[in-house]
Amino acid sequence: MDFETLMQANLDLVFGERDPRRRIAAIRKIYDADAELHEPQRSARGHEAISQAVEDLLAHLPPDFRFTAVRPATGHNGLGRLQWRAGPPGGPAAVTGTDVAHVKGGLIQVLHVFLDQTDA
Repeated sequence: MDFETLMQANLDLVFGERDPRRRIAAIRKIYDADAELHEPQRSARGHEAISQAVEDLLAHLPPDFRFTAVRPATGHNGLGRLQWRAGPPGGPAAVTGTDVAHVKGGLIQVLHVFLDQTDA
């Protein structure tokens, strides 16, 4: 299982994609049809609901914000982890977090998004 490729694709092609048609096409390639997305304040199930959850998230972020991996993803026994940051290119991170995915058959079954606590 290539956790790095799968989790990086999720970061770039799903959470980094503002065009809904391209995003849903990516979701259909890397998520199981009944996949679940769990964020701290929201959960979604299925391709369309996951795409809408990402759409709602991106609508609250400045258009120049980018999600980038802090280091390559790692994983074993069907679980993958990717640490990421988000903010303007070349600027400070506005938010950091970790994605933890349950993967089966090369597809994301469940994705948990953990946000790091801020010092505020």
